[in-house]
Amino acid sequence: MVDVKRLAAEILGVGVSRVKISPEAAERLEEVVTKDDVRALIDQGLIWAEQKKGVSRGRWRIRHEKKKEGRRRGHGSRKGRRTDEEEVWKNKVRAMRRFLNTLKKKGLIEPRVWRQLYRMVKGNYFRDLSHLKMYINEHKLAKEPVR
Repeated sequence: MVDVKRLAAEILGVGVSRVKISPEAAERLEEVVTKDDVRALIDQGLIWAEQKKGVSRGRWRIRHEKKKEGRRRGHGSRKGRRTDEEEVWKNKVRAMRRFLNTLKKKGLIEPRVWRQLYRMVKGNYFRDLSHLKMYINEHKLAKEPVR
């Protein structure tokens, strides 16, 4: 019996645990000697390989549908960086406003230019502080180049 299963597993190209033998073939198993005999039983359908067990996608489908509806997307379900977009925005704007205020205090830019740039910062015109500095230098808005 074990040899027959082993031979069948080799022929079918599966593991021994996946080989199944029909109870009707029980008396014919004693006669089996060669691989050809096993092949004959496979052709008759008395020996076969069971299908591999996969992972069910049912739970995934349900979860996927819920996510499409907007559920399961709260703070506790998120992975990766947790810096809030609002925090990023606040830090960026505060840095640029600080810079503009120091320029105004030093007298490098006029109050009218300061107000114009301040509003541009609020309108998200600049990517970051270096972009603001580049803009000031290119348009010669300051009395001397800023770093």
